[in-house]
Amino acid sequence: MRGGDRADLNRKYADYVTHGSFPLIWELDPNSDLVRDYLEGLYHTVIVKDVLTRRKIADVMMLQSVVRFMFDNVGNLCSTKKISDSLTSAGRTISTHTVETYLDALKESFVLYQAKRFDIKGKQHLKTLDKFYVVDVGLRNHVVGNRGTDVGRLLENVVYLELIRRGYDVAIGKVGNLEVDFVATKPDRLEYYQVAASVRDPGTLARELASLRKIPDHHPKTVLTLDEDPPGDNDGIRTVNALDFLLS
Repeated sequence: MRGGDRADLNRKYADYVTHGSFPLIWELDPNSDLVRDYLEGLYHTVIVKDVLTRRKIADVMMLQSVVRFMFDNVGNLCSTKKISDSLTSAGRTISTHTVETYLDALKESFVLYQAKRFDIKGKQHLKTLDKFYVVDVGLRNHVVGNRGTDVGRLLENVVYLELIRRGYDVAIGKVGNLEVDFVATKPDRLEYYQVAASVRDPGTLARELASLRKIPDHHPKTVLTLDEDPPGDNDGIRTVNALDFLLS
């Protein structure tokens, strides 16, 4: 890919992870208040109003607290108890049952997607500590802000959405005491993915490869990164630029 094309692709990705993918966004000036007003309208119409209607939820403020917590924790391991404890410690008492009700409503409205943990060696789903991803990263940024430290987690969210768009069933892998970001399966295919903003630091690369190396099978294993380096190979584990993967 030529330098100018790559620069344009990087700019488009930066715009996407900042403003999201709702169609009208791209008809507006991204620097105008219209984008903010549009996302605010979506937030209140699609999320708050729809979720309130689905489950007849009365506490709007508590629902918004749950939404903010989940948006702020995309890609982090969560449990209903952790969510309940975190919100309660912040001054909003909420039971695990209520948290579960709100999460179910957010999933039914396709605001959140739940990725369960899967024991790769034991070949079974685990019952605790799932991850959640948001349907649109622009909407997420509108609610909690776009911080420089979120680059890796936003990329993970984008890759998750792309895998389910491609028809994979996606879980979070556990192999021993290590985690594999994504176990992507179809009836005739199984793939493993690690996602990192950069693996140019040797220690980071070794950490990302470690869990993939512990998997006791020979299905495709890939590390996806934003590094603009040629595709690499580490004992059969591919290292691929994430934007090239998204376009493939």
